[in-house]
Amino acid sequence: MSDSRLDTRARPELDEDAALNLLLRGTGHETGEAYFRALVRNLAECLGTFGAWVTEYDASARRLRALAFQLDGKFITWEGPIDGTPCAEVVEKACFVHLPDRLLELYPGAPELGEMQAVSYMGVPLLEIDGTVIGHLAVLDTRPMPEQPRLATLIQVFAERASAELRRLRAERAIREREERLASLVGGAMDAIVELDADLRITLVNAAAESAFAGRAGALTGSDVRRLLAPEDARRLEALARELGRAEPGRQSAWIQDGLRARTTDGREFPAEATLSCHHRGGRLFHTLILRDVAQRMAAEARIRDLTREATYLREELKELASFEEILGRSPALVAVLHDVEKVAATDASVLVLGETGTGKELVARAIHQASARRDGPLVRLNCAAIPAALIESELFGHEKGAFTGATERREGRFSLADGGTIFLDEIGELSAELQAKLLRVLQEGEFEPVGGSKTRKVDVRVISATNRDLAAMRKEGRFREDLYYRLSVFPLRLPPLRERGDDVVLLADHFARKFARKLGREPILLTESCRMRLRAYDWPGNVRELANVIERALITARGGRLNLDCAVPPPDPGVPRAFAAAESAGEGQVRTVAEMESLERENLRLALAKSDWKVSGAGGAAERLGMKPTTLTSRMKALGLRRPG
Repeated sequence: MSDSRLDTRARPELDEDAALNLLLRGTGHETGEAYFRALVRNLAECLGTFGAWVTEYDASARRLRALAFQLDGKFITWEGPIDGTPCAEVVEKACFVHLPDRLLELYPGAPELGEMQAVSYMGVPLLEIDGTVIGHLAVLDTRPMPEQPRLATLIQVFAERASAELRRLRAERAIREREERLASLVGGAMDAIVELDADLRITLVNAAAESAFAGRAGALTGSDVRRLLAPEDARRLEALARELGRAEPGRQSAWIQDGLRARTTDGREFPAEATLSCHHRGGRLFHTLILRDVAQRMAAEARIRDLTREATYLREELKELASFEEILGRSPALVAVLHDVEKVAATDASVLVLGETGTGKELVARAIHQASARRDGPLVRLNCAAIPAALIESELFGHEKGAFTGATERREGRFSLADGGTIFLDEIGELSAELQAKLLRVLQEGEFEPVGGSKTRKVDVRVISATNRDLAAMRKEGRFREDLYYRLSVFPLRLPPLRERGDDVVLLADHFARKFARKLGREPILLTESCRMRLRAYDWPGNVRELANVIERALITARGGRLNLDCAVPPPDPGVPRAFAAAESAGEGQVRTVAEMESLERENLRLALAKSDWKVSGAGGAAERLGMKPTTLTSRMKALGLRRPG
């Protein structure tokens, strides 16, 4: 301990803005291991510490494994238990820990601290969406590290970004493991599976295809599959591939009627029943040709198709997770919703999410699923308003081959795909009366029959539904089944519109401004107070989705390092912008403080309310005098603390 005090270098003054800019520049284009190394390097540089690291936590073994660990400017490989170290308190309590001095006296049983002559320590947990600790970020120094609120805030900003990247990597790892399982199943299938490009050249074969065509994968890859078919069947396959390429999604697969006459590489011909399907990957068209043994055709087809569809859903989930915006906001209205999400996630209760368009209903559904015991199962989504009425039953419950015109193969529905997980039914109010009855049966009995089928299927699925319509009113009018309504709304959640979330609009706008600046390759633009007032004044009928669009448009047309809200935000209600107009004109004359601007707005609203005898809405009300919506006026009154005297 005494030796450590020989380090008498003065600690550099922390410049929080410079540190954040360094963080953005140093990590903005990195992912995975490179991201964590850049994060740790920049963290140690910003704080001037001897060491910094980010780790992943294995709860079953109570051990930490370094994702990036830097000491005295050098990266090392490290893994160890948390017991007897300051990291244990960070992980076990899931809290920020700062030990400014006398570290060796507090942890005498940690020999590594003595070897490093450690004096001070600061650590922050890395959290999953549900609050589970998945790792931690820490710094250590050979000098005291006095308490600085800005220092604590900065390291927590670093930790939030590290948490997001670690969550992405863990999700990617889960997807990779599932795809490896799918690859092993396909590779071990008895049916020959051949992937073709748009020109019908072979890009991939499984072991059964190598055996069927009597050729190794290396020799088959790149060859034209038509050379392995009888001339007439080669023309049929080519015509079917063109037809499927033009078909709408969901209809891009078909049985090859009467099968194919295939040929091995040594010229031997053999009959085979076959299917052809097409899909897009990376903007390119591919086909999958499956040659089936007749006796085992049905079992192998169902197995491969189900796994392929599951992999497709998992890929889509990974893409969305990579760009997933966390639910941002500090308003009491949103915090109350998040508390309800936390409570209901631990159950299997059906949840009905109510809210206007753009309030984030699907984000809430994802949060419930991720925090539930079903998180390892699939989350399958369906927008009931986006599917034609004639097809939605098949989409929900699947269909048998020949169930209707165009049903050339058996297809699993969304409920089958969601078995063991969660299904999210958006725009639930658009379901027909007939489908409402069938959905009720699934909720009550956990069973259904596919279209054209007679065999009952059992599933274990949690249902989360959402709508921007008034289901209660539809129920009273007889347009929505009362029994289904009560089954769906075991736990109703109302998402507040953006106009009821106070200063969340500014928090979200700052977030979107940073996000789109990175996307456009520009330097971040800070919102001015006049921009903030203008954003607060607008009613946001399109909610968060509209706000994101407005900020992106304002950033694209930005001038002189300032957001161009003039062309992005519709004209705000005239009553509120009197203070805003003063702020705009102040740019040419007197500059007013934030407090002065709020005082101007408060006085303007108080004057209008006083002249209306504190009547807010209706004829002669303050909202009418100000030319603004009553809801906007009520929101601004709350924000500015305006109350009727007495």
